[in-house]
Amino acid sequence: MSFYNGNQPGGIPGNLPAPYYWWECGAMFGSLLDYYYYTGDDQYNDLVTEGMLFQVGPNNDYMTPNQTKTEGNDDQGFWGMAAMSAAEQKFPNPPSDKPQWLALAQAVFNTQALRWDTQFCNGGLRWQIFTFNTGYDYKNTISNGVFFNLGARLAMYTGNQTYADWAEKAWDWTASVGMMSQDYHFFDGAHTTLNCSDVNKQQWTYNAGVYLLGAANMYNFTNGSDIWRDRVNNILNSSNIFYSPTVPNVMVEIACEPFNTCDTDNWSFKAYLSRWMAATTKMAPWT
Repeated sequence: MSFYNGNQPGGIPGNLPAPYYWWECGAMFGSLLDYYYYTGDDQYNDLVTEGMLFQVGPNNDYMTPNQTKTEGNDDQGFWGMAAMSAAEQKFPNPPSDKPQWLALAQAVFNTQALRWDTQFCNGGLRWQIFTFNTGYDYKNTISNGVFFNLGARLAMYTGNQTYADWAEKAWDWTASVGMMSQDYHFFDGAHTTLNCSDVNKQQWTYNAGVYLLGAANMYNFTNGSDIWRDRVNNILNSSNIFYSPTVPNVMVEIACEPFNTCDTDNWSFKAYLSRWMAATTKMAPWT
């Protein structure tokens, strides 16, 4: 919390100072939601509620005008997943005149479903939302993984089959385009200009994590489907690549840590895999 000044005079609720991007504040709130859920310590609750409601945007879907130059589908999705966690974990509700947690998660999902793009690569979400942002020609695994994750969790929470259908569609697309290998390794993404034929084989911890928790929710939603059980197990097995071969139980960001090339975003990725592994145990207790 020493990095956060959104609750200080002159600060903006729901924003972290440079060099941290807006999405990381959504991810931070996700961790604070988990903190309250696991410990019962409510010292940060008002700060979380203030920040998450301040950033909802004019349409209550985390499309905030002040983030237009940087907001991608993955960025919006991290805020949506935080709202989903608040609903699942029965975090104290916002005031009655404000959007509620479930409605915020649903709004994020609905805006992203409308962006499902079949013009290139036979489906999938682009990394960027706006055409003028660098990366609009890239379909990345984390954006599609967040969409899958939200769909699976909304299906589990609401019982609505439509969300599950979208989750299945996102999963199948990820596999068909080669962003997930046959042995359940998740790669970074590919360009629309080459119809996603140039898959970048970099592997990041949070890609495995976001699909893992989604798959665990689908296992639960389908009343223990063997297909989804196998998928959960296979993702867990493939995630062994992220553990040090020399130091037991130490997680490594293999795409950058061995080369000392991790940037500010990269340093946070292992936290999400760790959190989503913990959440997976509630949906798939054998893990």
